[in-house]
Amino acid sequence: QRQLLESGGDSVQTGGSLTLTCAASGLRPRPFCMGWFRQAAGKEREGVVVIGADGLTRYLESVKGRFTVSRDNAKNSLTLQMNNLKPEDTAMYYCAADYSTWDSCLSRLQAAGRFNTWGQGTNVIVSS
Repeated sequence: QRQLLESGGDSVQTGGSLTLTCAASGLRPRPFCMGWFRQAAGKEREGVVVIGADGLTRYLESVKGRFTVSRDNAKNSLTLQMNNLKPEDTAMYYCAADYSTWDSCLSRLQAAGRFNTWGQGTNVIVSS
């Protein structure tokens, strides 16, 4: 069974840091595209960052300079280092992966529907 499992979500104060981890099991190595998405209460899911198997990345504008993604292709894992967290970062964070190559990974930042494998999410709360 293919699955992604996120961890690392917590409640922190403004300016704090968290590291989210996504561990994959049952997946073929090197998904073409992986990403982190988030969904705040009452809002639509939005892309935070996508990263291709080649390591190229694309970030949501509001997290640039604060969030850093990395992937370990050998372990099929994904990490999101989040620094200088703000209350507007509060959301459920989801890891996603996909193997299709019909479009570029970087074009999928705001295209959650192009990912076919999702985790259950990990909750991040940032208080002011």
